[in-house]
Amino acid sequence: MKLIREEIEDIKILTESRNGKKSLYIEGVFLQGNIKNRNGRMYPMETLQKEVGRYIKEQVSQGRAVGELGHPDSPTVNLDRVSHKIMSLKESGSNFIGKAKILESTPMGKIASSLLSEGVKLGVSSRGIGSLKPTKEGFNVVSDDFMLATAADIVADPSAPDAFVEGIMEGKEWVWEGSILRERKAEEMKKRVDTLVSQKALEEHKLNLFDEFINSL
Repeated sequence: MKLIREEIEDIKILTESRNGKKSLYIEGVFLQGNIKNRNGRMYPMETLQKEVGRYIKEQVSQGRAVGELGHPDSPTVNLDRVSHKIMSLKESGSNFIGKAKILESTPMGKIASSLLSEGVKLGVSSRGIGSLKPTKEGFNVVSDDFMLATAADIVADPSAPDAFVEGIMEGKEWVWEGSILRERKAEEMKKRVDTLVSQKALEEHKLNLFDEFINSL
């Protein structure tokens, strides 16, 4: 599976007050389905509906859906870089509209808040992993094994219309081992090391048996 990121630039900045305390929010299209994006990928709505449903149930509803500031290069969320909490994600036509609260109590949240308050235009970038199926028409369809790491990281505005793709981390593939997601290269290296260790143990065992045989003569 590949790490896939899609950027969308058109987000709104909202300020809401509750009990005299102001909070900063961003809102807009976080995910788009049934449309070929500028990097030649298309997410079928059925794939997004299934995965967004899981994401809402396991992450958003449990208060665990967060995103980072910047472009992480792995499909896991780094808690020390969290800048916002995703509050809602709703289907609207072929889009999913999201709303996220800027966490001004975190270091990255403070930076995001300062940038937004100073008028710096930022966008959002979904991040997930999945397989790609090439089509005769020349674009790739994201397979139904797609899994969201986060519906939105906050990124610098790419100044592109609608959906803009940062791209796939081409040199990396990710595989599941039990409940742990590992980078394929690292996993293959680990298996090679394990094999070498096993071979070494086998050779040592053979030598011990040979020594025992010689000593018994």
